[in-house]
Amino acid sequence: MRVRTAVAAAAVLAAGLTMTACQNDDKASGSESTGSTASAQGGSATPSATAEGTGSGTPGATGGDASARGGDGTIAACTARTTKAAFVAAARHATPSRPATGTLKITNTSAKPCTIVGATSLVAKDDQGKSSPIETDNSAAGTDAVDVRPGATATASVSYADLNFEGTESARQTCGVQASKVEIALPKDVSRTVKVTTDTGSAAIFNVCGKEVKFGAFRG
Repeated sequence: MRVRTAVAAAAVLAAGLTMTACQNDDKASGSESTGSTASAQGGSATPSATAEGTGSGTPGATGGDASARGGDGTIAACTARTTKAAFVAAARHATPSRPATGTLKITNTSAKPCTIVGATSLVAKDDQGKSSPIETDNSAAGTDAVDVRPGATATASVSYADLNFEGTESARQTCGVQASKVEIALPKDVSRTVKVTTDTGSAAIFNVCGKEVKFGAFRG
């Protein structure tokens, strides 16, 4: 009986040890599985953060492009506030077959480009008020847009007769309108008074015989 009891006790002890070992194996396996799951989740989190970083960079690049384009890309009109005007009388007298040709110059004095589009008007009044003013514009010559960069100048020719070929020799240079200044108005802008000069900047006279004055289109 004592032998049987001892054998039975040994069997129970062995069974208990086996169960303890199995439980320890299960715990270790569970720990490894949990660690693997956490590792997998951590690995998937990194690409997600990277994707967000790339996404946040894209709008910045797009915004830069929009800024470089300058909004809708329109150019403001040239006005008396953003330009300087000069009127240069013809350097050579007219002949019966060729008119005298003066030049209107519009210089952009601002820091941004501007454009001239539409008809520009010119009015010349006799200094003594003896004759009706000369009034003309360049609508017939062309009014297409001409962009003027900062510091650049657009020019338009003004053709006219500065001699009276029907009068006597002594009266040839006596014309109905002798103006030391003219009035210039850019398209949809206020009129401004501009002194008439030579090509070197000295004072001159816009001497117009007759009424035919041809105002040309602007060229950049």
